[in-house]
Amino acid sequence: MTRILLAPDKFKGSLPAAAVAEALAGGLISVDPSVKTVCLPVADGGDGTVDAAVAAGWDRVGVTCAGPTGEPVETSYARRGDTAVVELASAVGLELLPSGRSDALGASTFGLGTVIAHALEEGAGRIVIGLGGSASTDGGAGMLAALGARILDADGNDVARGGGALRGAVQLDVSGLVPSARNAVFELACDVDNPLLGPTGAAAVYGPQKGAGPQELLFLEHGMRQWVHLVRNAIGRDISGLPGTGAAGGTAFGAIAILGATAEPGIDTVLDLIDFRRALASADLVVTGEGSLDEQSLYGKAPIGVAHAARDAGVPVITVAGRSVIGPDRLRTHGIVASYALADLEPDPRISMRDAAKLLHEVGRTLATTHISEGIS
Repeated sequence: MTRILLAPDKFKGSLPAAAVAEALAGGLISVDPSVKTVCLPVADGGDGTVDAAVAAGWDRVGVTCAGPTGEPVETSYARRGDTAVVELASAVGLELLPSGRSDALGASTFGLGTVIAHALEEGAGRIVIGLGGSASTDGGAGMLAALGARILDADGNDVARGGGALRGAVQLDVSGLVPSARNAVFELACDVDNPLLGPTGAAAVYGPQKGAGPQELLFLEHGMRQWVHLVRNAIGRDISGLPGTGAAGGTAFGAIAILGATAEPGIDTVLDLIDFRRALASADLVVTGEGSLDEQSLYGKAPIGVAHAARDAGVPVITVAGRSVIGPDRLRTHGIVASYALADLEPDPRISMRDAAKLLHEVGRTLATTHISEGIS
């Protein structure tokens, strides 16, 4: 009996990771019912991280929080034992902006802090935060405010939410930080190495993706510099130049400086959370993939992380993507023996995305015929 571990990431804009795995499994089994498939969807720390944990057996905990611009959002985190997995994207992410309208200066991470606070209140002592997909550039100030910190203006009032308002902040008071936040262990799933400030910092590099124009970028950089000053006064040192502090609009900066968080690559964190290597130990083949397999995929994205873990265990890997622009020779250096793209079956991207489940089912049938009945190679 051939045992196949199906560990794809989402096909963004088309199918969540679990649906990708299910479609592939359906195609495989339709040709060879004896095939044993295990669906273990993955993520790289961005949207889909909580879903991946839940698919691996974690409990889902629902919570209502403020979205990136303050509107209520129904979201969830994953819980197992005393560990909670919190996903920034599902609480205050870019895709949660009302009607897609950006608010580069006012968007905040306050809702993320609300979700963390809920997990802490429920007894979590370890919080893993997936940092991908941020809508804000507030240096984690909103998150910390939701956990009890106060950010004050010259009149002693709390400043408004968002990175733009930090220009008028003059004091950070962490004395009210909830005790459970002081005692918890925080880990960040983070794939960028940008510092907080400067030409490669959070505002300059990622601000335009969040709708910031030239003037707004100046305001955000000013706000981040003022925020660094306040944090330095509060903790006695400046960590803003450390690689990765610019992640998620500087959320990593606030988490590392005030919460003592540590950062690890997103896919490595997720693979540990879902016990991927345990499932890998009994697999004959791994199938992974994402919507677009391209140059960015080679730098910390989920399919390559999965492929590296499988390669280290001596298990061959096949990738399936909506589109793939990486040649077979380069893929083989990452342990990938074959690659399939939905674009080869349906070249129209709109139809391919619409009919992804059907096309993935067809790819599953091809895998069963080509790589299972004729032997994995």
